[in-house]
Amino acid sequence: MAELARATAARRATEDVLAEVTAAAVELIPGVDTAGVLMIRRNGFESLGGTTDIPERLDELQVKFNEGPCIQAALDDLVVRTEDFRQETRWPQYSPAVVEIGVLSGISFKLFTAERTAGALNLFGFQPHVWDSDAQTVGSVLAAHATAAILANEHGHQLETALLSRDRIGQAKGIIMERFDVDDVRAFDMLRQLSQESNIKLADIAQKVIDSRLR
Repeated sequence: MAELARATAARRATEDVLAEVTAAAVELIPGVDTAGVLMIRRNGFESLGGTTDIPERLDELQVKFNEGPCIQAALDDLVVRTEDFRQETRWPQYSPAVVEIGVLSGISFKLFTAERTAGALNLFGFQPHVWDSDAQTVGSVLAAHATAAILANEHGHQLETALLSRDRIGQAKGIIMERFDVDDVRAFDMLRQLSQESNIKLADIAQKVIDSRLR
């Protein structure tokens, strides 16, 4: 757990941290034979950190049938447990398909991610298994590490985007100041007015000004 905390704090690549989280789940929790993370975004889904190819195959089935424990954990419940998929009735299409692949049990943990993204840490067993309180506790801690890695990555992207936007706006202001012989306050006002009148983001207007200079 300490190693995972250091990995997250060090801002390592998200996929590397998630791979360590899922590997730790297989190592630490009895009954877990394979593990992965499902991310649901507005433009689709993504399978990350799979210890084998099975979690990704199960994610594809859930998206295809629009049902399953990973989706339910990602969007609704905190923890979703199945002791035996052969007797599972909540997902009538997904459960038989899972059994055909050879997965008989599973437990999924909700990841508290950004507003536009939902996620779940998903652990599966090749045998029926009763998930006890220890499994749920360790899984919840691992899910917290996965969440931290995802949020750190998203925060980093947001920061990079903000810095890039600020740089573009600064360049555009300089171009306008030179072209129209105005000060920086007036140049920014001109940019903002263009943005409002055209209903285009300020950073995008700034890029258009930069592009016009290049032409």
